[in-house]
Amino acid sequence: MGTDPHLAIFQGERRRLAGLAYRMTGSVSESEDILQQAWIIWSRQDPDIIDNPGKWLGTLVTRLCLDFLKSAYRHRETYVGAWLPEPLLQAEVTDAEQDWIVTEDVSIALILTLDKLTPEMRAAFILRDAFDFSFDEIASVVGRTPENCRQLVSRARRRIAGADIPARIPTQEARQITQAFWQASRHGDMQALLDLFAEEIEIHTDGGGKVPAAMNALKGKDRAARFFAGLARKGLVKPQPCPPLRRINGAPGIVSTEAGDIVQTTTLGIRNGRIAAIWITRNPDKLHHLRQDPAMS
Repeated sequence: MGTDPHLAIFQGERRRLAGLAYRMTGSVSESEDILQQAWIIWSRQDPDIIDNPGKWLGTLVTRLCLDFLKSAYRHRETYVGAWLPEPLLQAEVTDAEQDWIVTEDVSIALILTLDKLTPEMRAAFILRDAFDFSFDEIASVVGRTPENCRQLVSRARRRIAGADIPARIPTQEARQITQAFWQASRHGDMQALLDLFAEEIEIHTDGGGKVPAAMNALKGKDRAARFFAGLARKGLVKPQPCPPLRRINGAPGIVSTEAGDIVQTTTLGIRNGRIAAIWITRNPDKLHHLRQDPAMS
């Protein structure tokens, strides 16, 4: 039985298309929906008359993402509290579906930086960076002139270069710092927390207005340490063994469960041996996909 040429081509591009959709939308579920839409449209095409299927599919997925963002930004105006992207889990041994998590930069800090760009600027940057589109090709996707697109990419690169994105750190160091943070926060140990935190630490908590969460970012290590110590003092967190280390968007993290259900993810941005950022996702709508994630097994 011959191989379906549509499927073979689509599967060969799927990793990059998934990375493109997630970096555009910050949503695992929406990325999956967009790839499904792209597959339906692609399956109706004649691949023999398409010179470059990879760029054709990249163009299609980008346009679907831009359509999604038009409605997403209207919804974002009424979003309660901080917005964080849906967390991506990386298994210790990745499969083909997860391989793009490793090869594409999908760090939370990068997604948040991209989210501050206009949709057209974000699309231009990603197409140039990940798909090597020419400026003429980008112009046909975003509806700007090639020179405008060159400027969009240049501005995006300056914004991203100015973002403080933590580098990936070795697993053993990540495990030690994550476990130390867990123990200190669960016991409300102020001094241990202060020793772990960078001076400029920021804490972002996304509850989406559906579960308790800090409405605004907490900045500075004194305030951050008091926040976690206060949770322990009020009995809102209890001492218990640290869950297994996870890689969430490529960074060290913890998946917290209660009665067998996932209630939040905690992701640590570590820089120079100190925790410089903590991203906590509690919005249940952003955790649904983790229940079936093979990385949780």
